[in-house]
Amino acid sequence: MADGGEDAGRAALLAARASYSRLVAYLAAAAGDVAAAEDALSDAFRAALETWPDRGVPDKPEAWLLAAARHRLTDMSRHRAVQAQAAATLRLLTEEAADRAAVAPAFPDERLKLLFICAHPAIDIAARTPLMLQTVLGIDAGRIASAFLVSPAAMGQRLVRAKAKIRDARISFDVPEYHQLPERLDAVLDAIYAAYGTGWDDTAGTDSRRRGLADEAVWLARLAVELLPDAAEAHGLLALMLYCEARRPARRTEAGAYMPLSEQDVQLWRRPMIEEAKRALATAAAQHRLGRFQLEAAIQSQHAMRLTGGDINWASIVALYDALAEMSPTIGALIGRAAALAEERGAAAGLAALEAIDMDRARSYQPYWAVRGALLARLDRTDGADAAYERAIGLTEDRAVRAFLLTKMSTIER
Repeated sequence: MADGGEDAGRAALLAARASYSRLVAYLAAAAGDVAAAEDALSDAFRAALETWPDRGVPDKPEAWLLAAARHRLTDMSRHRAVQAQAAATLRLLTEEAADRAAVAPAFPDERLKLLFICAHPAIDIAARTPLMLQTVLGIDAGRIASAFLVSPAAMGQRLVRAKAKIRDARISFDVPEYHQLPERLDAVLDAIYAAYGTGWDDTAGTDSRRRGLADEAVWLARLAVELLPDAAEAHGLLALMLYCEARRPARRTEAGAYMPLSEQDVQLWRRPMIEEAKRALATAAAQHRLGRFQLEAAIQSQHAMRLTGGDINWASIVALYDALAEMSPTIGALIGRAAALAEERGAAAGLAALEAIDMDRARSYQPYWAVRGALLARLDRTDGADAAYERAIGLTEDRAVRAFLLTKMSTIER
């Protein structure tokens, strides 16, 4: 073995001295790559030193080295081809992943994602928000019906029809792509606000089914802002709920008595929350896309002026309500506008605006009758005021609010 090794080494050395440059030239001409030719020939010499001691020095060492180097070049070429193919595949996968990342939103929360999924445009627009409230937020049909001012039976039928359509039309509940989010945003914000309203009505926190709903709605609005930072109405809704939530500690006395907004102790309002609401509303306004929630938040911001000792600008509030009633004439907006008109121009103006509201919409709406009773009382129309207050009391579930209305009715000057 020792002699074989010495012979192999000597033969390899002779071949290197005599033929190295020529072999590199042959290989480089074939491969078109000098560096690859040198690497392949080096590998061939290494193989020769490993195999020749055992198998003996071939008769034509240069031919053996050239063949070995050519095989190595072939292997290297195949390896580079595989690498190139792999690189192309990786590049395609990377580009595809980047494309998907560009269209697939990164939802910060599963419930928010479900809200957007349920806001499918193929579902009846009147059923989208109730469906989200029931399916995602777990609110029962009765509470949803109350929020939408319809009977529980009617809401139940609406939800049943919506689910039947989803089944029959085989509507796919895929996660929407990023560009599809704006068209679904209004329904999602409506659902969040409806959830907040349901929680807001449970001032005493005695209903376990509604406990925490207001906090959850504010949290979802923050996530919506995080998901769509350029969506003005998402900021507007967040501002609106923060203004309202800031007043929560002042809505009841320590004894549990109801306190209307105009009589609340502003020192109980949460200043940090109001400051955050101001920032959210300013961010929304900077988008220059006015919407319903921004208008409602702006109205609340006028009331918040009391916190800093400022006077309420009722003319501004009326102007904001005018715009809101034009954009979104909900029963709540129309009644709020009537109340604001009464503050700015007198009870008669407010009552006229109130009586212009379609009675079919107002008949079972408690705030309508409470405001009507107050305005008639101011106009010394005692009989009408009594009847309106009685109607409002009859529609009130909250004991504290009922007690407040009874007190108001008892203090009417006769």
